[in-house]
Amino acid sequence: MMRRASLIITGIVIGAGFATLGQQARMALGSTALAAAADTYKNLSLFGDVFDKVRADYVEKPDEQKLVESAINGMLTSLDPHSSYLDAKGFKDMRTQTEGKFGGLGIEVTQEDGLVKVVSPIDDTPASRAGVMSGDLIFAIDDENVQGLTLNQAVDKMRGQINTPVKLTLLRGKDREKVEVKLVRAEIHIKSVRSRKEGEDVGYIRISQFNEETSDGLRSAMQKFQQELPGDKLKGFIVDLRNNPGGLLDQSIQVVNSFIDHGEIVSTRGRTADETQRYNARASSDISKGKPVIVLINGGSASASEIVAGALQDHKRATILGTRSFGKGSVQTIIPLGGANGALRLTTARYYTPSGRSIQAKGIDPDVTILQDVPDELKGKDDTKGEASLKGHLKNGDDEKTGSQAYVPPDATKDKQLIAALDMLHGRYKPQSAAEPAKSKAAN
Repeated sequence: MMRRASLIITGIVIGAGFATLGQQARMALGSTALAAAADTYKNLSLFGDVFDKVRADYVEKPDEQKLVESAINGMLTSLDPHSSYLDAKGFKDMRTQTEGKFGGLGIEVTQEDGLVKVVSPIDDTPASRAGVMSGDLIFAIDDENVQGLTLNQAVDKMRGQINTPVKLTLLRGKDREKVEVKLVRAEIHIKSVRSRKEGEDVGYIRISQFNEETSDGLRSAMQKFQQELPGDKLKGFIVDLRNNPGGLLDQSIQVVNSFIDHGEIVSTRGRTADETQRYNARASSDISKGKPVIVLINGGSASASEIVAGALQDHKRATILGTRSFGKGSVQTIIPLGGANGALRLTTARYYTPSGRSIQAKGIDPDVTILQDVPDELKGKDDTKGEASLKGHLKNGDDEKTGSQAYVPPDATKDKQLIAALDMLHGRYKPQSAAEPAKSKAAN
């Protein structure tokens, strides 16, 4: 999740009530700080020594720039799965992607155990049309094993000239069955928001990811429905966030603000209390006119999707339907390094829903759980393991939860979650027990 606001870390000055105690404390703090600084310089000196030895004695002359970049990447990837170094090209590609247009296959990925893991294929791209699924592990690209490559290096190999072929070798399901798919690279222009009428009285809005076009696209779709279905004719909205991997924080905030006009939407909390930021709704931004809202989520809904689902759930503004979300509850700040040095993607905070829930490694549990009927050939291969399964993920106590089903039938007439949402808006579907609305399930 990229946050545009910079983080300013301020010092805390504490007045000394007793002069002698204050002086002793300062002396203790000063000696501790000096010792820590000495350790840091000692470690940096060790790095310099190793770098010099490699540069002087390695069997072949190494690329010094590559050595430094690899060292930086190693440092960052040791922190958590979402921190990384972007070289100049990677930084440019990232900015292009958030604008909603780039070249490639259309896959949102992360890294796990040295392999590249698919968080979600993007709607209407070569990857989604070829059947790439959330949770797939990319083992090889054009028969070249990706182990040993950084995430950015693997992404670079998947990108290329438009209309050129690429073969992905995937590991799917618990048994890691090998699946080969052949794709043709295309210009990926992500239309973040797609909409259609369901029947003659429901507005269906699909958000595939959160980029710079999302909020405007959502508001345009809602206004169009309200014009075409005036007054009581519009029964409500279905907002489909299934397999939406996230994107821009500010866009998720604006999406929530389209349905509520007061209260907190999300808070982000860094290492110290000073770094807490709260984002609240603006009174003039709710354009939903109080119509019922159902939000669809599943195991591939991550990050910004979870902010939207969690906020609307806490405000009791929407019914959340589907399966538990991915559980990515951390904020990545993009920090440009100047010139041609690229940027850092650094995890700087965790985000929390309005009621104070952390989503990290837990996800959002739907109010109503509906499982899809999965084709026999995909059974056991349709679940994501979620953030809690990623090596090195930020821990969140003892109550972490794995991912869940992420399958969405390509045929809307077989989409049990969509059908249940429509039935709820028409008053034809009710949870099995009014006392336990979150426990209602459809058989798989």
